[in-house]
Amino acid sequence: MFDNFNELKKYIEKNDVKTLDFKIPQLSGNWKHLSIPARNLKRAVFEEGFGFDGSNYGYANVEASDMVFIPDLTTAFIDPFWEEKTLAFLGRIFEMDEQGEKPFQGESRNVLLRSLEYMRENDHADKFILGPEFEYYVFDEVYFWNQSHNSGFNVYSRQAEWDRDNFDGYKVNPKKGYHLDSPHDRDKDLRSAISLALEDLGIGVKYHHHEVGGPGQHEIEVERVPAEKMADDTMKIKYFIKNMALQRGKTATFMPKPLHGEAGNGFHVHMQLFKDGQTLFSGDEDNYAGLSDQALHFMGGILEHTPALMGLAAPSTNSYRRLVSGYEAPVSICFSQANRSAVIRIPGYATSPKDRRFEFRPGDASGNSYLTYAALLMAGLDGIENQIDPMELGYGPIDKNIYELSEEEQDKLGFLPKDLEEAVDALEKDHEFLLKGNVFSKNLINTWLESKKEECKAIYNRPTPDEYKLYFDV
Repeated sequence: MFDNFNELKKYIEKNDVKTLDFKIPQLSGNWKHLSIPARNLKRAVFEEGFGFDGSNYGYANVEASDMVFIPDLTTAFIDPFWEEKTLAFLGRIFEMDEQGEKPFQGESRNVLLRSLEYMRENDHADKFILGPEFEYYVFDEVYFWNQSHNSGFNVYSRQAEWDRDNFDGYKVNPKKGYHLDSPHDRDKDLRSAISLALEDLGIGVKYHHHEVGGPGQHEIEVERVPAEKMADDTMKIKYFIKNMALQRGKTATFMPKPLHGEAGNGFHVHMQLFKDGQTLFSGDEDNYAGLSDQALHFMGGILEHTPALMGLAAPSTNSYRRLVSGYEAPVSICFSQANRSAVIRIPGYATSPKDRRFEFRPGDASGNSYLTYAALLMAGLDGIENQIDPMELGYGPIDKNIYELSEEEQDKLGFLPKDLEEAVDALEKDHEFLLKGNVFSKNLINTWLESKKEECKAIYNRPTPDEYKLYFDV
């Protein structure tokens, strides 16, 4: 938004900005923030930054937690969720050593930026282009509680077929919400308002619509842009969706599987490599789907490392409630053209050279998007560097519904981890490709694995209502 400090100062004075807000990503993927009155603006804030305790963000242990956050003037945007006019900023985390100040290798935004540097240093490409699809639910009310003697949740959605307080009769049956129009699409105005607000932020919206989930699932798909912008935009999109829903007395969630028997929230990531303005993914028409050898090798790297990638791209215990048969969610590690049951899908409609791409489908938005994007890039580049051929390794193509394959055919395919424990184990065994070029650090991966193991322990050690139903009278 601003190229220099003087531009920022003039804008604050002219527009009566009251607060400057600095947003810092936690390791888990959400923002924390720190604010100062705009009248206390000093150049030093954007040159020297301010210190904070990194251990409270999940990045470092208490013994080595002193860090510095330096905001980036160019990332400024108006945060409309304050009573007084507020400018928000993203930035980078630095640490001090004997040589002085350097970017903290364990911070997720730095990891993504370093992965892009690695891509360019090794002359693979100069742009990693991404276009995610944001799926989320909007509910009217949500309650949940979890004590040793009492646990449960309750979701209220006026449009759900099970809702008894629906007085107008327009309900949506389970898994029948795809592209529904009014009056069933109750939150179309909210979705439209979110999309227009994102456009005002400089985030291009490709389209938006009601998704499959009957009780209020929605999707906003954005235009493809370079990864460094998309990673920041991903944080803003989730922030705006949640806060704009709250403003209207609703609540929005990206939880992968909030409701049993309904469609889950995926996070399908479309990707491409470009160099000197030209796509690197379009190739010989004799190749499968018209993809280049480089694209096939990039795909091969992702497929080969998919079990490990799941530990970053689908990093919640709830993620694996979504990855089951019958919901257009992938369960087998393979690729295909226009097949939504594959881990990697090549859109059948993307036939022009500049549009040729593929999407990674098993991930969700429960993790840290900076780490997800960086891991996908590093896996793909590993495939290029080692010329991993997905067809030679038996990953496909599978050009029919995977759920309809015979048992013998399915047995030839590899399967996604069945739960978070398996995904964490896969990441623990297979992460050398992430360490190349000092992109990910060993310490960051260990910290992530430790936190996810603790999540598994917390969830799997608790009895559930279904277990009472099944086992109380044993």
